[in-house]
Amino acid sequence: MYSSSNSSSTTLTVSQLNRQVAQLLEQQLGRIWVEGEISNFTSAASGHWYFTIKDDRAAVKAVMFRGRAARVGFMPKAGEKYRFYAAVTMYEPRGDYQLQVESMERAGIGDLHAQFEQLKNKLAAAGLFDAEHKKPLRPMPRRVGVVTSLAAAALRDVVTTMQRRAPHVQVYIYPAAVQGAESAQQLCLALGQAIADNQVDTLLLVRGGGSLEDLWSFNDEHLARLIYASPIPIISGVGHETDFTIADFVADVRAPTPTAAAELCCTSHAQSNADLLGVLRRLQQCQDRILERASLRLDRTTARLVSPQQRLGQMRQRLHLTEQRLQSVSVLHRKQQQLDHAWHRLRRCLPDIRPMKQRVHELPLRLLQSQLLVLRQKKQALHVAEHTLDALSPSAVLDRGYAIVRNDNGAIIKNSLDVNANEQLQIQLAQGHLLVKLKQKHDLL
Repeated sequence: MYSSSNSSSTTLTVSQLNRQVAQLLEQQLGRIWVEGEISNFTSAASGHWYFTIKDDRAAVKAVMFRGRAARVGFMPKAGEKYRFYAAVTMYEPRGDYQLQVESMERAGIGDLHAQFEQLKNKLAAAGLFDAEHKKPLRPMPRRVGVVTSLAAAALRDVVTTMQRRAPHVQVYIYPAAVQGAESAQQLCLALGQAIADNQVDTLLLVRGGGSLEDLWSFNDEHLARLIYASPIPIISGVGHETDFTIADFVADVRAPTPTAAAELCCTSHAQSNADLLGVLRRLQQCQDRILERASLRLDRTTARLVSPQQRLGQMRQRLHLTEQRLQSVSVLHRKQQQLDHAWHRLRRCLPDIRPMKQRVHELPLRLLQSQLLVLRQKKQALHVAEHTLDALSPSAVLDRGYAIVRNDNGAIIKNSLDVNANEQLQIQLAQGHLLVKLKQKHDLL
């Protein structure tokens, strides 16, 4: 390694100097942890990642080779903050030192991204992103305004697309810087001028792709509120399809690219011609249907027209039919009179049925009275039979002091010859039963 003791006597080439500086960096620093925000991120076709790590005061270039990048597990985003484990190296041909990142992990969202999320949440809560506030686009505008930089490739894309798709539409350009410290203010002035002129039907706010820092002027709060208050519909076409800015959320329509914004702002010339031809075809079809219906009505009207002679013949025929109907009415009138006369004669011959009706009304009452009388007599006879039956029942006999004697089999004993001494007997009383054993019996001689 080169030392100060022989610095005055040794002359180094640039390659030797860079090599010794590289060795010094590797020996003194080795592998370290670095925290910072990613910008200018590029994923090469080879699979290597190239980016810049920065904070608010400095920046350093970094590379992460394909094998290590494949093990990260996520795709880094510009504007976000990470922690990197890297070796400090020098690219000797240019004398630039850089970090060879071996691994990385999330360390939180970067400052710009944090500001973006904070402003996005604030404007969303204020209703600037609400769909009901979005203004519809005019399908066939006559004049279109473009707010962008005169040197931007986005302007060339928009003008080329408009000339190809809709050459009949006039394009008004309101120039403004789209990147840098004063770009947000210039964008507000240009957009305000376009709104004040009120010369266009649709406004395009466009810019090409870039990092979060490059697109930062489109995240300005004043610009967002100006877009929200614009009476003219605004299409935002900022960056590429994956880029989002505050202007995209506030605009009435968000296009993924400037070219797409030019395509969305109006119907193409070819499509307009096709639509016009379609309208003409439908108009011709409607006209043909109207003529066909008119022709049918004319044919029906012509068919109903008749000559005076034919009309007179029809009227004579109707008159003849009317006379016949009048004659029929006269015959019917006479028949009706004969019927009425026969009806009166029939009524005089009818018998007087009122007494019979009275008798019929009385018969149910008499029948009911007879039924009640018979029922009362039957109840009295039943009551007498019940008393007679009660007097002859065994229970009534038992109540007078008698008893019923049965053997073990339950047979009633009527003769002393039917039992033997020491035989068990059952005696039924009016109240309860007795179980006795016969000691002695006396037979009747």
